[in-house]
Amino acid sequence: MKLPTLLALTLMPFAMAQRNLREIPSTDPAEEQKTFRLPEGLEVNLFASEPMVRKPIQMAWDARGRLWVASSAIYPHIKPGQTQSDQILILEDTDADGKADKSTVFYEGLLIPTGIWPQDGGAYIANSTELVFMEDTDGDGKADKSKVLLSGFGTEDTHHILHGIKGGPDGNLYFNQSVYIHSHIETPFGVRRLMGSGIWQFQPSTGRLEVFTMGQINPWGHIFDDWGQSFTTDGAWGDGINYAFPGATFRCLPDQLPRTLRGMNPGQPKQCGLTQISGTHFAAEWQGQLITCDFRGHRVNRFALTDADSGYRSQQLPDLMSSTHGSFRPVDVNIGPDGAIYLADWFNPIIQHGEVDFRDQRRDQVHGRIWRVTMKDRPLAKKVDLTKLDNAALLDQLLSSDQSLRYWAKQEIKSRKIPNLTILLETFLKKNATPAATVEALSTAQTCGIVSFPWIMQHAFLDGKDGRADHAPTRAAAVRAIRQLMVDGGISSLKDQQGKGIAIENAAKFFSSLCADAHPRVRLEAVNLLRAWGTPRAIEIATEVLKRPMDTNIDFALWRGCYELSSAWLPALQRGEISFSENSAGLLFALKAANQADASGLLLDIIEKKSTAEEQRIELLRIVGSTVGVAQIERVLNFAITTSHATNERAAALQALISAQQQRQVKPKNVATLTNLLVDTNEPIALAAIRLVGLWKLPDAKASLETLARGVGPRASAAQM
Repeated sequence: MKLPTLLALTLMPFAMAQRNLREIPSTDPAEEQKTFRLPEGLEVNLFASEPMVRKPIQMAWDARGRLWVASSAIYPHIKPGQTQSDQILILEDTDADGKADKSTVFYEGLLIPTGIWPQDGGAYIANSTELVFMEDTDGDGKADKSKVLLSGFGTEDTHHILHGIKGGPDGNLYFNQSVYIHSHIETPFGVRRLMGSGIWQFQPSTGRLEVFTMGQINPWGHIFDDWGQSFTTDGAWGDGINYAFPGATFRCLPDQLPRTLRGMNPGQPKQCGLTQISGTHFAAEWQGQLITCDFRGHRVNRFALTDADSGYRSQQLPDLMSSTHGSFRPVDVNIGPDGAIYLADWFNPIIQHGEVDFRDQRRDQVHGRIWRVTMKDRPLAKKVDLTKLDNAALLDQLLSSDQSLRYWAKQEIKSRKIPNLTILLETFLKKNATPAATVEALSTAQTCGIVSFPWIMQHAFLDGKDGRADHAPTRAAAVRAIRQLMVDGGISSLKDQQGKGIAIENAAKFFSSLCADAHPRVRLEAVNLLRAWGTPRAIEIATEVLKRPMDTNIDFALWRGCYELSSAWLPALQRGEISFSENSAGLLFALKAANQADASGLLLDIIEKKSTAEEQRIELLRIVGSTVGVAQIERVLNFAITTSHATNERAAALQALISAQQQRQVKPKNVATLTNLLVDTNEPIALAAIRLVGLWKLPDAKASLETLARGVGPRASAAQM
């Protein structure tokens, strides 16, 4: 069944429910709250509602404990003559009673803002086709300075436009676009394009924009765990939680690659927004759980993560919250500075705009709520004013159990431009000899732009001499950091202690060791790193992971590298610059991944030129049998019947013809010459020829086969079959 048909069938009951809606639910927040169901020990209160806030799309906390909200009453479209009036709001709970008592309009006049991230003295805002940075330079809480950082994002569908801005632990910003969007972005590093859905990675300090992942129909949720690993949700597909490493590609329309990954919870509903519980407020059994919003089902889902090979396993748990109220539409979720879970409630009986008319009168463009979920009888987290801490105390916040507090501590460190930060981080690591502290120090160095290859090698690849155990998640984070160095500056950015570029061969040996790492997640990151290097040598090294156990993620990452870089490594293989020495499985994998018509032709060139040892030429002929197509199959037969070639190679060529016929029903047009080999003096050649005559069903060989069958020995037995 094709995906559009499947989607139509899936959406049909929901679409009918919206179209047949007659009774609009109560708009009273108290009436809505009565319908909420929560697990034992949790309670919910109203943090903010209209007129203080309406139609919240995304929300984000800042370092001061204020909640920023992107709000759009214009969605799903602006009407003729209507003025752009959408807002960015700042909500504050000044008396710490769990309810917002102050609302400031940071900016009014936007057109469907679908992303907000307060940082760097202002706020990054997704405003339709643009990423904008706005500042309040006079301290009145309102933006008075604005700059367009990026433009050219597509706007074909207003619930798919640029959205979901998120700060990463590596100092980058991440934001999403969805399936119907086609973006062409001018950057200082050239035009960047994404012709469909995916997640962008943006470095504000340099202007570098890159595609982080591709696919998911409507990716609308992205978080990082304590080790810098990414997880996402999809608002228009049913795979639950997705593990999203660099280069991961999921289902899309149309497919951007011929192969994709799946999420960890197939069959789940569409989900929007994502957060991970951390901090001191929620009990230990809740820590690390993922919270996301089933906006169609009027509920908030919960998942538990566990390690599984190079990736993770996601298990659905009982809902955090559910409701029978038809307008409860949770679309975003955050952990607040008090440790509570905050839910953005779009509040609308009609959602999206694919099932009902844009101007349907039942649309609610006035209301909107923020709900706050807490644990009963447990203290809230204490608010920390990072600006009042000295440098050493600020670094100590990197040890907090609150992931958000650790993030804002890094941002405060960055803003101070501490001249001796490297020394301070060294002191911090001597005091805190743990993998978690190492990763936090690494991400701090990345955030502040001082990370280097020697620093990573010294601190993240631990030898245990200082009491720290060698730790796979730390190594994986380190490899991803090295990859980021290469994305930013190429392999020349990998310098030694003296500031000299690391020799290519030394780098190759190191990358090869990563591909042999004991932990599959490190090997996955190594393959992603080598794809970023992008040279023929990189692909040759990357295929060494095949010598260790594989899983779906590693297999996909390796496939994508071989596929995308085939125009570089295939000609290099032909020129003899790479050879996949003692790794025939790697060469076979790469050739199958390349899926190019000339791949077998290049291999035949190598074989015919005899530029490698006979044993390797025989192995290459085996690979030809698994990859050769119609265009090159005649060359294989000609090689087999040419007596000047070694008999072992001729026999291998015949075996390649057998494989091509059995696996893909590919055979030459001029097959009559094969009958001459039935009486070849070399028995393996004759036996292979007899088998091919049978596979190809050659009538001209009937008499020869009958003669052979009347004899004795292996040829007679083969002919009788």
